[in-house]
This record gives sequence, C-alpha cells and structure tokens, in this order.
Amino acid sequence: MSDKFNILLVDDEKDFLEITTKRLTRRGYNVRSATTCSEAIEIIESDWPQVTVLDVMLPDRDGIECLKEIKQKRPSAIVILLTGHASMHAGRQSMECGANDYCLKPIELDELVEKIKIAYRGRQSC
Repeated sequence: MSDKFNILLVDDEKDFLEITTKRLTRRGYNVRSATTCSEAIEIIESDWPQVTVLDVMLPDRDGIECLKEIKQKRPSAIVILLTGHASMHAGRQSMECGANDYCLKPIELDELVEKIKIAYRGRQSC
C-alpha cells in the first residue's frame, strides 16, 4: 500500500493552508484546500479525499458541525480535527461524532503526517 494519497486541508488560516499544502505536496501527497465547511463539502462530494484535516473553528460553521455533515454524506470518511483551543469536551464530542483524531495546533508537520498515516492505515485494515 502506498503512503501517498489525497488529502483535503480545511482551515480559514490561509498562511497555515498555504504552508502545509506546499510541505505535504513536496512529500508527494495530492493536496487540496478549503477555507470553509461549504467549500470542503463541495470538494468531498465531487472528489472525495482519502483523508480530511479539518479545523474546529471555521467561518461558516464550527468544525464539529462540519464533521457531522461530512459523516452524514460519507460515513466512512477519515477526518482529523485540528484546534488551537483544545478542550476535553470538544475532543470527546469530536470523537463521538466520528473523528479519527483530535490534535492541537500548532502541530509539527511530521506529527501531522504520522497521524494522517495512522488514520488511513486504520481505515484500510477494517
């Protein structure tokens, strides 16, 4: 199995998106980005990524609501949530709603890549 696959990054912080997209692309991943949940849903419906990395705070709705919408449309979607404002409640809620992981920003690229690989491999082994 190849570790290079399609990743969707969803975050309203354009600098984070640009830098992370470039760095993941250099590592051989196919990366698309979105700044809103609506944009992410559109991408997921037309070109389903293998892994979605989703910020908890988005301008059009919160990440938990976006996660629920993604899971409603694609129940087997692999979604990793990122937040700059972690809380036990939000972390627990995200996992209950189907997130594969819940991570605190800032996150080192190597750590994010490892979490993406683990989530993807876990889904593939089911």
